[in-house]
Amino acid sequence: MKNIRSGAYPVMITPYNKDMSVDYSAAEALVEWYWEQGCDGIFAACLSSEIFELTLEERVKLSALTKRTADRLAKAEPRRTPMSVVASGHVSDAFDDQVKELNAIADTGVDAVVLISNRFDIANTGFDAWRTDAEHLLERLPSELALGIYECPAPYKRPLDADILRWIVQSKRFSFIKDTCCDADEIAKRLKLLNGSGVKLFNAHAGSLLQSLRDGGDGYCGVMANYMARPFVKLCACYRDDPWLADYLQAFLDFAATSEGMGYPISAKYYLDVFEKVPMTHLSRNKSESVLTDRYKTCLSQLRDSVESLHTNGLI
Repeated sequence: MKNIRSGAYPVMITPYNKDMSVDYSAAEALVEWYWEQGCDGIFAACLSSEIFELTLEERVKLSALTKRTADRLAKAEPRRTPMSVVASGHVSDAFDDQVKELNAIADTGVDAVVLISNRFDIANTGFDAWRTDAEHLLERLPSELALGIYECPAPYKRPLDADILRWIVQSKRFSFIKDTCCDADEIAKRLKLLNGSGVKLFNAHAGSLLQSLRDGGDGYCGVMANYMARPFVKLCACYRDDPWLADYLQAFLDFAATSEGMGYPISAKYYLDVFEKVPMTHLSRNKSESVLTDRYKTCLSQLRDSVESLHTNGLI
């Protein structure tokens, strides 16, 4: 299996043209921005990508573009470690459809294909049914394929409980977990179960990131890296050697994460377009652009000023 990097992974958003078709040129520019920010990896075809509103062709094309662009950038700068690209696109209810979509994502060459925990035992009857579904699916995926699992909140959250985590470790097929429990104590328990397994856990919750890193977690994979990736990259890199800076950045990120509720992902598209000069519309297939109020725009401008201050003072 391919080894994936630890560190900061943005959850990739999907840019759209004015006619609501996918803007692949903007998506490529976004991958370039992630690289410029120093990101360690990218989670493509995830919930932030609006995967439940994308066709299979769009999910596959976005995953392939992300991997292809990441590889191109790394080849142009061989002294840098390439970004790892993981991708999901695992949305279907029917088993045969899941087999088709996951193998199609695997064919893009991404470093790990990420399964969504609520796509097994969809009726949520218990672990035995979940394990049966999961094992049945794994039999239909290439044996050498690195896998991940994502505690996706939609259409409902299927928590990665102790039974599931033990099964993940015993299967020896997984290298990536996106954790969305948002609870530092629970993450610490999960990390103990994963200890020594080689399975890397990435925390989606900015507020508990530093604690999860100190408890043995492998990085951040979440929404806020679409506004300001560099502070997350720095925190993931410095938390062992510079505890003062790590504590300072954690306090900043905890406060900054209040912007997550400001009409995301439209707010992130606005931020990237206006402040980071990554040209894209502010459109979404599941939200109206009107959710981004003038007050939210003011808050995002203040957030940008705060990030710039960190940079000016040599903290990121």
